[in-house]
Amino acid sequence: MHTEPPGLSVVGEQATVASYAVPDSGDAAAAFNELHLLAPMGYLVLSFDTTILQMNVVAADLLGLRRANPERATLRQFVASRFHDDFDRFLRRAVNSGQAEQCHLQLRHSHGQQGFPVVLEASADSSGQGLRVVLEPAEGRLAALTRSEERLRRIVHYAEEGVWEIDAAARTSFVNPKMAQLLGYSIEDMLEQPLVAFMDDEGRRLLEHNLAQRRHDQAERREFKFLRKDGRDLWTTLAIKPIVDADGGYRGALALVTDITDSRASAELIWQQANFDALTALPNRHMFQDRLDQELKKARREGMLLALLFIDLDGFKQVNDTFGHDQGDALLVEAARRIALCVRNSDTVARLGGDEFTVLLSGLEQASGVERIAQSMLALLNQPFTLGAARSSVSASIGIALYPSDATTPEELLRSADQAMYAAKQEGRNRYSYFTRDLQRAAQARQQDALDLRTALQQGQFELHYQPIVNLGNGKIERAEALLRWRHPQRGLLTPAEFLPAAESGGLMLEIGDWVFRQAARQARRWQDELGAGFQVSINQSPAQLRGDTDLYLQWLRHAAALGLPARSMVLEITEGLLMEGRSPAAERLRDLREMGLLVALDNFGTGYSSLSHLRHAGIDVLKLDRSFVRQLASDSGELALCEALIVMAHKLGLRVVAEGVETAAQSGLLSMAGCDYAQGYAFAGALPAEALAALARRGLPLLH
Repeated sequence: MHTEPPGLSVVGEQATVASYAVPDSGDAAAAFNELHLLAPMGYLVLSFDTTILQMNVVAADLLGLRRANPERATLRQFVASRFHDDFDRFLRRAVNSGQAEQCHLQLRHSHGQQGFPVVLEASADSSGQGLRVVLEPAEGRLAALTRSEERLRRIVHYAEEGVWEIDAAARTSFVNPKMAQLLGYSIEDMLEQPLVAFMDDEGRRLLEHNLAQRRHDQAERREFKFLRKDGRDLWTTLAIKPIVDADGGYRGALALVTDITDSRASAELIWQQANFDALTALPNRHMFQDRLDQELKKARREGMLLALLFIDLDGFKQVNDTFGHDQGDALLVEAARRIALCVRNSDTVARLGGDEFTVLLSGLEQASGVERIAQSMLALLNQPFTLGAARSSVSASIGIALYPSDATTPEELLRSADQAMYAAKQEGRNRYSYFTRDLQRAAQARQQDALDLRTALQQGQFELHYQPIVNLGNGKIERAEALLRWRHPQRGLLTPAEFLPAAESGGLMLEIGDWVFRQAARQARRWQDELGAGFQVSINQSPAQLRGDTDLYLQWLRHAAALGLPARSMVLEITEGLLMEGRSPAAERLRDLREMGLLVALDNFGTGYSSLSHLRHAGIDVLKLDRSFVRQLASDSGELALCEALIVMAHKLGLRVVAEGVETAAQSGLLSMAGCDYAQGYAFAGALPAEALAALARRGLPLLH
């Protein structure tokens, strides 16, 4: 029983045992397979312990192995035992010699068939960590040639790759069936045809260049596109081997052709999806960021100006909700087209998402042209959009930031343009605004406010005050509106108007809203024990809060249930704008919450655009008349008539009515005579701490009419 050496390493004349592994990449393996797959003799790549790392079809056939060699078989185990010493000395010479070494010995087939004589030729791999071996049966030349031709014919005919041979004039001299099938021709149709007959204009130019360069015996591998007979593209990987004569003259080339059309299409689709917006076909945020990086480097290198425009469509949400998402998408596509009409082909127009677009104006010598472009965009985007049978209008707010005056990095430039766009919206929309240092300072202040608000949540700086809502029939405090206050360590007690905008821009509305609900629910539970089982507390809800995660509201209901608080004890106050959103997520969420038992009040009624049909279908429980109706009640009979009409209308729809902003006994008396159910305002009390409201309720209020 022989022992196979684990490896060979030679220093001077002495051979020692060692272990090596040949690092091999997928590309290297592919190149080996393609260039040697059809060779009429065996080709192998061995590690120094003779493990077969790669082999072609002939070698695998002679040894009876699968080409992938999952068993990690070694070549030495196929050498007849009496030739082991010769084989080992042969490998040592090959490792240490700068040229190929030959050895005659006998190999055994893996299935135990009779051995056969072979000639081995070995040389060190170019990496220096393995061996390349050529294996050729040592039979008679005629018999070997016959067998080789038969094997080659079989391989070529049944190969899964295309085989294509051209002559020195680049005319087809041979193709196998697979190659003809890939292109959709018969073999006869392809023979003698010039290679350019299967290429488009770009391919012809590449071919002419390659033929001019390729006059040496060097294999190469490349991707190339051909045209099928039906006109479709055939993308391939070509492993090309020039054919030269004994004098080194170029006689043509042999190519092994692999179809990669599907994989390339998949790769192109993945790249397209990663870099372009599916709706508008504009570059998306990822590609925009890449182009912004490149253009900034170019502007810095060439000393040129760069302008970034940040565009947000005004009123798009209303269009989307009114006409549906399909028409909203159509508007976005048309808006993208109009924006692109205003700039050069060399400029970049991108869609960041939603109704936000950016435009990158590069290579500017002066900034004066930017304003003209912004004005053109505003004018085009202000024109009506045809959406099916309807027409709708939007406008745009555009923020402009310049390199290098406003920012020097991609992140700063985008942030500056965004802040400028925000300023344009604040100034009334349908306009453009340049970035200024004042805008930057304002943005930094908003960021600091957001940090302070988060700290306020963590450190318990928020508190609720409550304004009583009085039953005009009996003068009792039966409800209260929870009003948020922030006891700021330096600025004192702040009202919502002073900090909620920062909370909304900082993304803290959901967390603050959750805190408000839980605090108000606990207080409602205490007041029901102290003041009566029907006591209700209302809290204000913004659309941003209602778009939150459903789980948050389920937690609210579980919290109320844990307190033993009926869901009807909590009233959510919304504004009229939410009714106009129709089937929006916020409106749907409101309906879901009402079905769970929470009551809904429409705040500041009369200041927005809601109609009777909206009231009828929106599921409102309480109507709160805006203070503007109450202010002139005592001196204007028209206001009183309007209030009476609104109260009657609300009662017909099954709604309770609360009048806001009641400041005098006269107003309270007139509202009571008009049939109003409840009132709140300074005629009774302002916002009070919970203890003070409870004391006032226990003490009782004198009827003000």
